[in-house]
Amino acid sequence: MALISVAEALQRVLALAAPLPAEETPLGDATGRVLAFGLKALRTQPPADVSAMDGYAVRAADLTQAPVRLKVIGEVAAGRPFAATVGPGEAARIFTGGVVPHGADAVVIQEVTTRDGDCVEVQKPTSKGRNVRPQGLDFRAGETLFAKGHRLTARDLQLAAGMNHPLLPVHRRPKVALFATGDELVPPGTEPGPGQIVYSNGFALAALAHEEGAAVTDLGVVGDKLEATIAAIRDARELGADILVTTGGASVGEYDFVNRAFAAEGAALSFWKIAMRPGRPLMHGRLGAMHMLGLPGNPVSSYVCAFLFLVPLIRRLSGRDDLAMPTETAALGVDLPANDERADYLRAKLSDGPNGPVVTPFPTQDSSMMAPLAQADCLLIREPHAPAAKAGSRCAIVRLAR
Repeated sequence: MALISVAEALQRVLALAAPLPAEETPLGDATGRVLAFGLKALRTQPPADVSAMDGYAVRAADLTQAPVRLKVIGEVAAGRPFAATVGPGEAARIFTGGVVPHGADAVVIQEVTTRDGDCVEVQKPTSKGRNVRPQGLDFRAGETLFAKGHRLTARDLQLAAGMNHPLLPVHRRPKVALFATGDELVPPGTEPGPGQIVYSNGFALAALAHEEGAAVTDLGVVGDKLEATIAAIRDARELGADILVTTGGASVGEYDFVNRAFAAEGAALSFWKIAMRPGRPLMHGRLGAMHMLGLPGNPVSSYVCAFLFLVPLIRRLSGRDDLAMPTETAALGVDLPANDERADYLRAKLSDGPNGPVVTPFPTQDSSMMAPLAQADCLLIREPHAPAAKAGSRCAIVRLAR
């Protein structure tokens, strides 16, 4: 397959994806989830006129000539309504959240009153509705407060609970399965032997997918054998994975089996190899309902490709519409040479300049170097065939921290 652009590759990844079906999830598990349907209030809040302060429920008309002495006929606390009616010359002791009794139309705060047995003296006049939260001030039953496609925040869960919804209709979490290929890979904590390296990619990819709300199953490291790679793909399908992510084995070497394993299972590839650095041997396709992303094995390539392609795919399946990472502009901190035919995503640091952020790429951009990636604030984007650029000129970046 010919090299395709980053933009076209992302378009193909997302074109084959649609939001996953709806499920009902408890409020406590709904943070960050996306509503599959609009949500209407099941109750009115507040359900009646209630007091906003501690004080006395009164008739405003009785206080026009304050100070005035009123008879206290009862007490109203939150959750304990008062059945009687407040008549002329009467008041009811009331606390915040208490239902304003019939006949009363205002609440005077206790700081402007003096209690004397079963009477209270009110020092100042008040107006109708003062210190009263009217019925439906917040919302009313049947009112749609959340639209389909809304991503739920902590504040939203508070409101949804107040609307009396114990369960919320959200898109199902995408299930991501991942495995790495390579006879040379050993787990962290192992003393590598000759030619071996410590496996690292899966930990970053699993964390990235978790951050985006996916459920992740790590199938571990698969040896460089076609049969083992096919078996791992079948394991992912049996798990019901919506996305299978592989790292390594996606190039054209004699020990690169991912493409051959996909083909053996009947997968349909939408692309293999893109005009991008790092990450040229990126592979994408479908095997039945399962999306597949074959990422390069170099750690920087693996992470950058996941950041640019896996994250938007998870978001699409989750029902979100903020798919691609937002870009912004910054001033170059150094001169850059002209670029070749591939889009470049340079790991870079940001600093404050007199006119906004200044971006400075690390001097060495090798795709095996994990330390600069961990220290980077952003990716500096260089389009294919971009001309040489001087320090101070504007450029595009995408921030890594979210």
